[in-house]
Amino acid sequence: ELVLKLKKFTEGTFSGLLNSSTNVQMKNQLVIFSVRDLEDELRPMAIYTIVNYIWNVVRSERKKRILVIDEAWWLMQSEDSAKFIFALVKRCRKYYLGITTITQDVNDFLTSPYGQAIVTNSSMQMLLKQSPAAIDLIARTFLLTQYEKYLLLESGVGEGIFFAGAKHAAIQVVASLTEDQIVTTNPEQLLKMEAAKEEFAKSQET
Repeated sequence: ELVLKLKKFTEGTFSGLLNSSTNVQMKNQLVIFSVRDLEDELRPMAIYTIVNYIWNVVRSERKKRILVIDEAWWLMQSEDSAKFIFALVKRCRKYYLGITTITQDVNDFLTSPYGQAIVTNSSMQMLLKQSPAAIDLIARTFLLTQYEKYLLLESGVGEGIFFAGAKHAAIQVVASLTEDQIVTTNPEQLLKMEAAKEEFAKSQET
C-alpha cells in the first residue's frame, strides 16, 4: 500500500517535482521558492521539502541569513511539518539564521500546539486586521485589551499592533511607491501598471 501511495511521486504524475536533481543557486543574495501554482495536495509537502533543503544549506555554511516562510499555516496542518518548523525556530539562532513566519490564517496557526509555541518563542510579532471568528483566540494568546481587539477588527490596510518582548504598540505601515508596485496584488493597480508599461514601450519606439 505504501509503495502504491509513493509511486506517483517517484515515477508518476508528480515525479518531476521531487525525483530530480536540485538546480537552485543558493549563493544569490535573494532566493525565492514559489509554490503558488502547485495543487493544494502538493503544497504542504513542497514547502516542507524546500524548508528542509534550506535547513541543510544553513547548517553546512554558517553565515547571517533570513528565512521568510509565507503562508506558514499550511505547515501547521500536519503534525510532522509543524514539529519540524518549531524545531527550526528553536535552533536557528545557533546557525545565524533568523526566521519570519507569515500567515493570513492566524486562527489555523494558533490552533496547532506547535503554532502556539512558535508564537511564544518569537522575539517580535505583528498582527494586522483580524476576523471576528479569530479575534477571541488571538486576544487570549496575546493578552489583548478590549481596545486592542477593536483596533484589530476595525483596522485599515497596513494598520495593526507590533509586539517586541513585553511591549507593544499600534502601528501603521506605509509602503513607498516602489514597494507598493512590487508587492501589490490589487487587480486595478496591476492593470494600470501594465498599461503604463505598454505606453512607455510605445513611446520608446517613436
